[in-house]
Amino acid sequence: MLAAALASTLAQGLRPGPVWSQATEPRPAAAAFRGLPLSFGGQRYWHRFSAGGQHEFTPGEQTNLTTWRDMVTLNVHKSVRNDDQLAGLANGVLANYRRAGRVIRTASRPRTDARPAEHLIVVLLPAPGLVEAALARVVLVDGVGVVVVRSHRAYGAKAADSAGDWLAANGPALETSLMAWSVKPAPAQLRQLQR
Repeated sequence: MLAAALASTLAQGLRPGPVWSQATEPRPAAAAFRGLPLSFGGQRYWHRFSAGGQHEFTPGEQTNLTTWRDMVTLNVHKSVRNDDQLAGLANGVLANYRRAGRVIRTASRPRTDARPAEHLIVVLLPAPGLVEAALARVVLVDGVGVVVVRSHRAYGAKAADSAGDWLAANGPALETSLMAWSVKPAPAQLRQLQR
C-alpha cells in the first residue's frame, strides 16, 4: 500500500510524507470478498479498496487493510498514453521511491513492434513499525498507463530483516512473474470498482 500510494503521487502531485499518512490511515472496512478478483503468481487476490485510480487487492484471508502482508495494487494513470509519458511516469515513481526508501533495482524494456516499453522498480520502504518490499511495473495496458505494484509487508522490530529476506527469496521469481503478467482486470474494468 505504501509503495502503491507513492506510485500514485505523481498523478496527485503529492510529496511522500502526506501520501504515507494517507496510506496508513484506516480504510473503510474491507468486505470479505468485494467483487472483482485477480490472480497473480498462483494466488487469488480480492478487491478491497479503490479511490483516485488506485485499486488494492489482498489474498482472501487478509481483509484488514492496516495489517495486510501481501497486496497487488493497480494504479491507473489515464493521462499516460504513450512511451514518452510512460517514461515520465516511471521516473516520477522512481523519484518518489528514492525519497521514501531504498531502491534495490531498476530495469527497462524498450518498445518493440510487438509491445510497448515497460519499466521495473524494486524497493524497500521503511515506516514506523514496518517495512514494505515492493516490485512496481510501469506499463501501458490497453493504451493507458498502469503501475502494477506487488507488495509484501513485515511488521515489528525485525521488519527490515524479514522484508529483506523475503525480497531475497522471492524477488527474482516475482520480477519474472510481474513482467510477464497479463494485467487483468484491465483499466476499463477497474473504473467500475470506483462507483
